Amino acid sequence: MDGATSTDESTGDVPRRVRLRVPPLLGAAVLMAMSAAGPGFITQTASFTVLYGASFACAVVVSMLIDIAVQLNVWRILGISGQRAQDLASKVFPGAGQILSAFVVLGAIVFNIGNVAGAGLGLHDLLGIDSRIGTAISGCLAIAIFLGKSVFTAVDRVMVVLGLVKIGLIVALVAVTAPPVGEAVVGTVDPQGLPFLPILTLIGGTVGGFITYSGAHRLIDSGITGVGNVSRINRGALTGILVACILRIVLFLGFFGVVATGVHLANPNDAAGSSFLAAFGPVGLHLFGLVFWAAGMTSTIGNSYTTATFLRSYAAPIRRHMNRTVIVLIALATVVFVAAGQTPQSMLVFAGAINGLVLPVGLAIILWVALRRRDLIERYRYPTVLLTVGVAAWLFTAYAAVVSLTSIGSIFH
Repeated sequence: MDGATSTDESTGDVPRRVRLRVPPLLGAAVLMAMSAAGPGFITQTASFTVLYGASFACAVVVSMLIDIAVQLNVWRILGISGQRAQDLASKVFPGAGQILSAFVVLGAIVFNIGNVAGAGLGLHDLLGIDSRIGTAISGCLAIAIFLGKSVFTAVDRVMVVLGLVKIGLIVALVAVTAPPVGEAVVGTVDPQGLPFLPILTLIGGTVGGFITYSGAHRLIDSGITGVGNVSRINRGALTGILVACILRIVLFLGFFGVVATGVHLANPNDAAGSSFLAAFGPVGLHLFGLVFWAAGMTSTIGNSYTTATFLRSYAAPIRRHMNRTVIVLIALATVVFVAAGQTPQSMLVFAGAINGLVLPVGLAIILWVALRRRDLIERYRYPTVLLTVGVAAWLFTAYAAVVSLTSIGSIFH
């Protein structure tokens, strides 16, 4: 094991340091799950929980069901084919790979500014430093991960550790607030006054854009491909989905536990931070800062890596220097935020609308391969049930895309 700690009792050799070893399959699963739980996801969940209470549980469950249908299909098709989404798309329809890549990269670059900014804001709450300084520190730390030789090993370790920190603190929030689970269950099956927008927003922020492909692309880079690895591919997808679902559920329950008490939030514009403050007292803001920083870091790493896997198809230097490409993407997001001091809201709205198109376009290509291009997946007999739930998810996301496009016009008013 690289850098592992062990003691050879027969020779009396000096013990070496033990380091966390993450199997590639788990690394891909955690990358997908943690990329989806960025600062925007935490902020959205807290804000909507405050607005809609127990009824927002319905939106959480719907987003989970869409996630399951999408990821099981994406992981299986890309994994069996051994090709990244843009390369597979180009073999299905001429130009489709370039269009898909353009959507993913554009949305990812804009959102990455928000991710690294979220990490900076997290350090502000955790340590009390200026958010721009926090952003610069976070960007440098993310870049440092890609400077070593064993990049995949480093990324997997960081994502697992930060993911455990994030989940652990959110579980602590649930334990302290003791949310009324029964009310949440009722809200799931009988939501009151819940509009469609929160559901669309949550799906776009947890399944759309680069997130759809992060885990599957990491899987391909690990060499776990082909029909012979179907069971491993499916296990990796299910692991990632399970982690993501647990995170969504406990995050909602934690915020709902605060809302259900009727406590007055110190800052309604920061529902997430105020919830931790209400639950833990003065130390709560520092704990929230740690959660928000971890969320910003994992999403920045996942975003930059996945964006680079799309760009690699179009430039030989990127293929030869993937690490440097990721570093440039992280540095770009960091510099833009530090220089501007904020992420322009119009850019985020525009990127959100673009991401609304990515999911149905990419999923349509994936499902078409399963239905009509079995030559690209080693003539694999695709499960009818999986194809059916995939089509149902596509119909829903196609409708969501139409709705999200209406937000583009508001940007310029």
